[in-house]
Amino acid sequence: MPQPLSPEEALIYIMVTMSAVDRDMSDSELEKIGHIVRKMPVFDNYNAANLIQTSKACGASLRRENGLQEVLDKVREALPPHLVETAYAFAVETAAADGSLQKEELRLLQIFRVGLGVDRLIATAIERGAHARHAILN
Repeated sequence: MPQPLSPEEALIYIMVTMSAVDRDMSDSELEKIGHIVRKMPVFDNYNAANLIQTSKACGASLRRENGLQEVLDKVREALPPHLVETAYAFAVETAAADGSLQKEELRLLQIFRVGLGVDRLIATAIERGAHARHAILN
């Protein structure tokens, strides 16, 4: 039986899945994931050198039949309730990193919101905050 994910790995799985949904993991999305893992306090006890290994494990799960559901189940099992909104926020940040949201990304955000049980109003606030953070002058 596979090992359960740590909370940090679950957060990484959310971001990697978000990045991979459109089958184009852009440099800006990968940089955003790396930045989040290096800078956010929730990752203080995570060895960032394991990021590539964790990302590859997520990719392997996603390639299996029913892979997205498997990833969502693993993430739900690993995340304590107080990190569910954090997971959604990291998914939104990853999706916003390349400056545009594709329909696949919007659909996956909806799947994450419902699957993780994030309140619609809280999700909207998280999304609006990301929109403000990623605004450009022109």
